[in-house]
Amino acid sequence: MKNPMLEVVSLLLEKLLLLSNLKLFSWSAAPGEEQPPLPPPQQQQQGKGNLYDIGSFLRGDVLEVPRTHLTHYGIYLGDNQVAHLMPDILLALTDDKLLTQPVVSNKRLILGVICKVASIRVDTVEDFAYGANILVNHLDESLQRKALGNEEVARRAEKLLGMTSYSLLWNNCEHFVTYCRYGAPISPQADKFCENVKIIIRDQRSVLASAILGLASIVCLGLAPHTTLPAIFIPFCLWMAG
Repeated sequence: MKNPMLEVVSLLLEKLLLLSNLKLFSWSAAPGEEQPPLPPPQQQQQGKGNLYDIGSFLRGDVLEVPRTHLTHYGIYLGDNQVAHLMPDILLALTDDKLLTQPVVSNKRLILGVICKVASIRVDTVEDFAYGANILVNHLDESLQRKALGNEEVARRAEKLLGMTSYSLLWNNCEHFVTYCRYGAPISPQADKFCENVKIIIRDQRSVLASAILGLASIVCLGLAPHTTLPAIFIPFCLWMAG
């Protein structure tokens, strides 16, 4: 059984590492700049036609792309088009579709998550999946819910296209597809994350660890409000919530 504390810490560390490599004012590769390597499946089949069997997808299908720690979801609209909810900081900075339409980079995505800016946009299947394997309608089995008709699912997705707010816990890509597919926005991923956080809070070792870190910060940085208050307040809140 995986340790929930390690899962949450691992996810946070991964996001911090991505943030540490950000160049805030570079949104796409400049001319002559080295492009990031393609994922192995895409490298192997680049130039050999379509990577995915698009003919097997039906309009209204839920497409699911597993990532390292999370899963990304979209609704297939037909004609090699997928509607999906994507955070994007550029949406808050410009209305120029020539800038916002290209595939959302990690830099744009992470800053969009932080600023809670997103859109429900349409991309090709290849741009949506970026070389990863695609599962079709896997949520039907995992959630054990009755899906709406495929045409109704696709119409719901098309009606929602455009700007929207973003929240990791309350309005993410999974909320979008479950609303379209089942009529109710739910996110098992967000629920699992909240459960892990609850487990960490209830674990009294979290109180001890935060207290030790607080004391260490006071020793290293000195006795000041910005070090003393968190050193007292955070362990106290964890203790009361535990």
